[in-house]
Amino acid sequence: MVDPRQVTKFLAERDTVDAIEDWQRWILDERQSSTHTLAAYSQDLAAFLEFLTSHIGKPPALDDLASLKMADYRSFLAHRINQGIAHSSVARAMSTLRNFFKFLDKTGRVSNATIKAVRSPKPKPPIPKPISVEDAFDVIRAAAKLSDTPWISKRDVAVFTLLYGCGLRIDEALSLNRADIPDGDAMTVTGKGNKQRVVPVLPIVRDAIDKYVDACPFSGEAETPLFVGARGGRLNAGVVQRQMRKVRAQLGLPNTATPHALRHSFATHLLGAGGDLRTIQELLGHSSLSTTQRYTSVDAERLMKVYEVSHPRAKR
Repeated sequence: MVDPRQVTKFLAERDTVDAIEDWQRWILDERQSSTHTLAAYSQDLAAFLEFLTSHIGKPPALDDLASLKMADYRSFLAHRINQGIAHSSVARAMSTLRNFFKFLDKTGRVSNATIKAVRSPKPKPPIPKPISVEDAFDVIRAAAKLSDTPWISKRDVAVFTLLYGCGLRIDEALSLNRADIPDGDAMTVTGKGNKQRVVPVLPIVRDAIDKYVDACPFSGEAETPLFVGARGGRLNAGVVQRQMRKVRAQLGLPNTATPHALRHSFATHLLGAGGDLRTIQELLGHSSLSTTQRYTSVDAERLMKVYEVSHPRAKR
């Protein structure tokens, strides 16, 4: 493996480069970090020094690093974000700089406490990637044909129907016991933090579960798992994910079409049909409304696509 100390170019004065080389050795020898980690840190620092060279008009020496102000760090953050660098990557770069300046201070080279007060940008939460209504139905239909064993086919259909029809997390669905089988229009689900919520159950969901239970060769008491594997133990999430991979390969769906995407689809389709955010928040079990608001971005994107295709003026 190529040592990143030999390939990373640092635009800086000799005293700064010497300090960097000592810092790199410290990362590898003292902290026992991998060369992959060192390469990532080195790239972050190289980007900062390149920015500083342009910002102050010359390659930075240690004295220049000692005199940096809050505005200098903020300018670097803005520069990286304007370049289209992900917030998570910019936050990592700030972590690298704090690490480097801490080393400089520890070794008596440079003391600059200003960097401790610089706030890293908060990583943007990923935008949910749902599938279309038609694809959701196709997934459930395809699940019925995955196995030559009838009860397993019915199990897969029931799981996928529950994820899409009730917006459950996969762990929530697989943690259900036979006592939780809905016999009415609602069921109680235990989510993150052991918090319980009541979710409505559509007839199609209840019917899919009933068909699976009737066909399942493993009977059990109220506290035994509802969804089981081929040997009768609680169904593992990896099995559901594997079945979903088979389905998306058959249907030509993207890699983002996961079991969790069915939950995203549940929320997005409700919002698109006029559901309000507060209700969707309760159905999903989100503790914060801001988490649920991510789905407005998805729906807005969908509306813009419809607008661009459909509006007469958008075609000109």
